[in-house]
Amino acid sequence: MPANNYENFDNMETSFRKSSVIQERLGLVSSHMYKQFLDYQHATINTTELFAEMIDNFKVMADSFKQSFAARGIATQNIYVDYDKDKTVVVINILWHTISLTTRCNFEPQALFRENKPPFFCGRVMALNGNYNDIIEGAKTRSDIMERLLEKEVASLYVPADKSQGCIFKIKHLSNREFFLNNTDASREFVLKVVETICGGGVYHEEGQRKSFNI
Repeated sequence: MPANNYENFDNMETSFRKSSVIQERLGLVSSHMYKQFLDYQHATINTTELFAEMIDNFKVMADSFKQSFAARGIATQNIYVDYDKDKTVVVINILWHTISLTTRCNFEPQALFRENKPPFFCGRVMALNGNYNDIIEGAKTRSDIMERLLEKEVASLYVPADKSQGCIFKIKHLSNREFFLNNTDASREFVLKVVETICGGGVYHEEGQRKSFNI
């Protein structure tokens, strides 16, 4: 057999080994990404369900506020709930306070960083101080949107793919300490805590860095 045929055989064998290594290693990456994708799908479903419950809870809260303020002789036309047709943003206005919740921060499979613990793959509901549409007005990129949302973030609820795990609730002004909520109570407790945090405080006259306070 001519020498070049041996060389061709060696080249084919080397190429086959390289191809096998590539397939094996990419197979591991594919399995890893597939697991993340499944978690993302399930977390998205769970987050969407909880968000729909939050909208209903906001409606109940708006009605309660209307009754309470009307009984005190205060006009209630500035108490209302508004949300988009896809139910990814909801805004509640309570007199001079405006609070928004959104799921439009779930662009891709994402995990919550946890100190000394494995990453927690989950969906996220962000609570914002202000009207979502005003906050993102003029933002053109995903990075711009997230920067503005994080600036106005009050708290976030992290929703797992597996309902038995429960949700993680983090409040920004409490150094992002983790609180755990079961899925049954998560939507109600989240919106209550957000409203208590924002409406239970107040706004200072602006002097330097002082802008608001909580009681």
